[in-house]
Order: sequence, then structure tokens, then C-alpha cells
Amino acid sequence: MTLEEKVHLVVGTGMAGFSGDSAVVGETKNLAPGAAGTTYPIPRLGIPAVVLADGPAGLRISPTRENDPDTYYCTHFPIGTLLASTWSQELVEKVGKAIGNEVLEYGADVLLAPALNIHRNPLCGRNFEYYSEDPVVSGKIAAAYVRGVQSNGVGTSIKHYAVNNQESNRMGVDARVSPRALREIYLKGFEITVKESAPWTVMSSYNCLNGIYTSESKELQTTLLRDEWGFAGMVMTDWFGGKDAVAQMEAGNDMLQPGTDKQYEAILQGVKEGKLNEAVLDRNVKRILEMILQTPRFKGYQYSNKPDLQAHADVTRQSATEGMILLKNDRETLPLAADIKNVALFGCTSYEFIAGGTGSGNVNRAYTVSLLDGLKNAGYGLNEKLKELYEQHIVAENERNQPDGSNKMTMFLPVPRPAELILPADILKEQAEQSDIALITLGRTSGEFVDRTLADFHLQKKEYTLLQSVCKTFHAAGKKVIVVLNIGGVIETASWKHLPDAILCAWQAG
Repeated sequence: MTLEEKVHLVVGTGMAGFSGDSAVVGETKNLAPGAAGTTYPIPRLGIPAVVLADGPAGLRISPTRENDPDTYYCTHFPIGTLLASTWSQELVEKVGKAIGNEVLEYGADVLLAPALNIHRNPLCGRNFEYYSEDPVVSGKIAAAYVRGVQSNGVGTSIKHYAVNNQESNRMGVDARVSPRALREIYLKGFEITVKESAPWTVMSSYNCLNGIYTSESKELQTTLLRDEWGFAGMVMTDWFGGKDAVAQMEAGNDMLQPGTDKQYEAILQGVKEGKLNEAVLDRNVKRILEMILQTPRFKGYQYSNKPDLQAHADVTRQSATEGMILLKNDRETLPLAADIKNVALFGCTSYEFIAGGTGSGNVNRAYTVSLLDGLKNAGYGLNEKLKELYEQHIVAENERNQPDGSNKMTMFLPVPRPAELILPADILKEQAEQSDIALITLGRTSGEFVDRTLADFHLQKKEYTLLQSVCKTFHAAGKKVIVVLNIGGVIETASWKHLPDAILCAWQAG
């Protein structure tokens, strides 16, 4: 390889329209449109471009393509926190196997997942992608996920290494952590995953750790990861992560994604001027080539573009069910008794279930089953008048909350949830007379780039009013009330848990 080819290989193929000054959700139009990025091909040596694609809850690619009548929907699997709540490594491996099959059959090579950062703060916008506040749970679940995905002959990228625990100022924050806390809490999950599942790649995080960008830290990328834990794969940056390309090369951060001309020039000049030893570049190139040699694309795999989405929907349903948590269940409210026939559905989210979070953790899926549809499918009677009231209200609210399109990042940010509909007392009374039980769904959405606020952690005034009035009316009629939490991150329950008869934390089930 020429020096120029080596440098090209350690720098991704770029991302049109973005300078690299801020974090992005990666997107390429090549090979697998909508995937996060590709590596640099060198055709004269038979080195193909390989596809790197998001993400933790399922493969994220574009569902439609120009001049193509086919669709390329993927299965949205349950969010990471829900998977960890199953406590089942066997089940998570099964989920990983299904996700990996879609990666393979849609022509991607490496899945940029799983994400296993610690839930250090309940308000982190990306907690839905992560597993737990416990490092052992995080490591064991991530290792199972990796084994499942990689059983298909495609790779994973465990992320974000390390101490990526907030979205606010994530490219500038300096996480100060003592050596003991670092090893016992923030790194332990990564160590377990590396040792128990041998992921193909690791993705370094945006933040600094004790004053040094993680992608520029030799201690993280070489001493701990390779020398101590025995990691044999390659390391890539998060999209536009880090500042100093030469320092990243020296640290052992093999590939810079999505790559910029500035990084290419810095590494090329670094070698020519003796600031970067070419042997370091060769080492990094070797690791990238070893990864490429394993990929379906290098091996000439003829992908079908037709994974078994129905079979994967069944896996999703099973894993979703096992990860839901019953927080309260007075008087055997759940499961629903045989004599329950008609259900009154309250809360905007009952009619528009939230499949998962936004940003790179989102999946372009064909459909999401609402609670309304699910209950109908199960044979329950639902009030049409109530349904119409909610549907009109949701349309109006979604229109009100529609972003104006001035910010190109808007498409990746969470859209505000519809404000709750407060129903008059006579309609509530009528619902209590006509229904056997009330179900209220409370929803929260979150995602990359922004953390949640305390207002999002607590119930909003209208939510509390809805909860109070429904419970009061239904209890007066001798009927029970169930609250379903369709959430990606935890919310406060202490102030209102006395009101309903049962509370089901359903997380976000895909």
C-alpha cells in the first residue's frame, strides 16, 4: 500500500454537508443507503468499502430508495433498558441473533452497537440505549447481545468507550473519575464484554476523561483495552469524535469516522514530517484490514434484502413481554380478569405507542402496534367516542408541536409529546359506566444530543389531573385503574403511585 492509501484507510469516506465541528447522526447514501458510514475502498488491492450501521435497537437504514419500488424496513427491537430488565442472557442472545440477521441480509457489515454506558444520572437523554446502573448487568447483557449478532458473521462495535454518561456538551465535557470508580463502575461492563464475547470493534466516546479525549488516550485504547483485557479488534471514533488525528493514531484509535480532509492531511503530514511513526500507522491499518477480512462484503456474500421480518417480530414480542416490570398490583388487578370485556383507554400515548428513542438509536420500522390495536387484536371492546376524541386531539397537538425545519438536526431530536387531554366529568362518568376497567398510558421520549429535564422526570400538571380524575371516577363506580409507563428513562412515581390499582413499566418495546 502507498502511504496515501494507508492514510485513506484509517480515515472514513466523509459525510457531505458536515464540517466535523459537532456531533452528528451518521448517514451514507452508498452501498446500504441510510447506514451510518463506510470505510475507504482500495479496489486495486481488492479491499472493498464495508458498511457501518446503527444501532442498538435494530438496524437503521433508509426504508425507501430513489427509483426503487421495494421497501427496506427493519425490525425495531426493544430498547436496551428493557432487554436488561429481562435478566436473561439467553433471550438477549436470541434478540442479537435476529438483529444480526437483518444486518447480514440488508448488506451491512458492522453494527454500531451495543451501547453499554452506565445510567449515572436518570436524566441522560440516551439512557434508553444503555442497560443499567449496574456494571455487571451491563457487561453480561452486552456480551450476550454481541454473541448473538456476531453469530451471523457480521461485527459489532461496543460503545461509547468510556464514561459517556450525558448528552449535554458531550463533545466538550471532561468526566473526572477516580481510578477505582473508573475500573469498578465505568469500565467493568466493557471489560466483561471484551472478555466474554470478543466484539470485532470498539467505538471511542466524544468526551474527555480526566482531561484527555477518550479517543486520544493511550491508557484507554491500548494499556487497558488491549494489554490488560486482550482485545484483538479495531477501535473507531464516534462520528467526528476527538480533535487531534495524530494523537488518536498514537493512542490506538485505529479509524476516524466519518472522516474529514483535515484529518487525512494531518496524518499524512505527520508521517512525512516525522511527527507520526509510520509503524504506528501500519499497526492501525493492519487492525482495520483484519476486520475487513472477516466481513460478508469481503467474502462476497450475496445478501437477499429480504430478512424474515415476521419471525423477528415474534422475537421482539417475546423479549418485550419478559422485560416489562410490574411496579404495583393491588387486588390482583393484573393479569386482566376473565370478566373484563370493555376497556376505557386514556392518555395520548395509549393511541400512539412510543417504540423507542430518537437519533442513532432509532429504527425505520414498518409499523408500531398501539395499545388500542393490541387490545382490539386481543378481543377487548373499546369505546369509539373516546377514541375519536383522542385522535382529534393528538392530530391537533402533533401539528402544534411540528418543528419548523430551520434546524437540520431537528429530524434526529425528540418531538414534544402531545399535552394530555382533560376530559369533562360527565364524559368520565359515562366511560366508567360503560367500561369494566380504565387504562392510562403515560409516555416519555428522549434521544441523542439532549438530556431530559426535571420537568420530564416528574408528571406534568395535566397528567396528574388526568390520573386523579380517572382514578376518582372509576373507583367511585367500583372499577379499577391501571397505569402503563411507555418510557425510555425512569420517571418519578412516589407522589402518585397510591392513586391507581396497578402500574406496569412497559419501557419502549419496539
